[in-house]
Amino acid sequence: MALKAPATLKRKSSMPVWASIGWRVLAVVGLLALAVGVHWIERDGLKDTADGDVSFLDILYFTSISVTTTGYGDIVPVSNSARMFDAFVVTPIRVFVVLLFLGTAYNFVLKRTWDKWHMAVIQRNLARHIIVAGYGTTGSETVDELIARGRDPGSIVVIDQNEGNIARAKECGCIVLQADATRDQVLNDVRIATAESMIVCAGRDDTSILITLTARHLAPALPISVIVRNEDNELPARAAGATTVVNPVSFAGLLLASSCQGPHLSDYLMDLASIHGQVELSERKVRPEEIGQPLSAIATGLGVQIYRDGLPHSHKAAEAQALLAGDTILEIVTR
Repeated sequence: MALKAPATLKRKSSMPVWASIGWRVLAVVGLLALAVGVHWIERDGLKDTADGDVSFLDILYFTSISVTTTGYGDIVPVSNSARMFDAFVVTPIRVFVVLLFLGTAYNFVLKRTWDKWHMAVIQRNLARHIIVAGYGTTGSETVDELIARGRDPGSIVVIDQNEGNIARAKECGCIVLQADATRDQVLNDVRIATAESMIVCAGRDDTSILITLTARHLAPALPISVIVRNEDNELPARAAGATTVVNPVSFAGLLLASSCQGPHLSDYLMDLASIHGQVELSERKVRPEEIGQPLSAIATGLGVQIYRDGLPHSHKAAEAQALLAGDTILEIVTR
């Protein structure tokens, strides 16, 4: 069976096609109308060698052949004013119209060919990017948060089947692909093997789990974060290969329960999760100079937990009293 050609990624265009064509058409029509109007006013300075009478149709005809540099010689300017107008007004109009047509050819032939080739080069060299499968409410807010945290939109690849979602992702400057993220070919097209991480928020738990399963077998070591709305689907999502499973319902319940214990607890939790807060929950590897020291001694922030061999240990646990090489530290840092 023949291999399917890779899909081409896309980026935001600087101007809509209709606007680009529209302003060129208006410019040409306006310039032609100007030339026709002045030629009609100065028609006494023109001579028709055919019948001697210069009508409005003759003016339209003469303007068109003048602007297009055709010039059959049947109608010619004979007065100084008509000749000066042709020399200093019609000639610039002629040059400008030619440039407009060349610009249109560049935009819709050369530039689009160049953009397609350029995006193909970017696609071949795509690496250390974040793949976002699904650009609904959650996906768009996730991308907004990533950009707010300093992530280059050009290093975020959005996959979605909805044309409106794809258009909104392009407006943010992301690289986009309108396709089904459950397909192996689609994930290979966005270079999943060289991606830094993947976020799955397809809107349906079963679809998100299938995307995760597909991604995991293509990229065994890729960190994959998945959002599920049903608590029963958290275990299947992890079984499918998700590194992190987020349940927004559970998180909302956590915030609501915390607000009952004090009006500021939920605000502080939101601060930890958002880039717009005063504090941030950060994750990093232990540094060489920190090995052997207790978690409480780190100087970069307030250590709250460590992960050792994949298992969590609180700041009060015995494991946190002496950090080891390879430990992962969770800390609260101020911005």
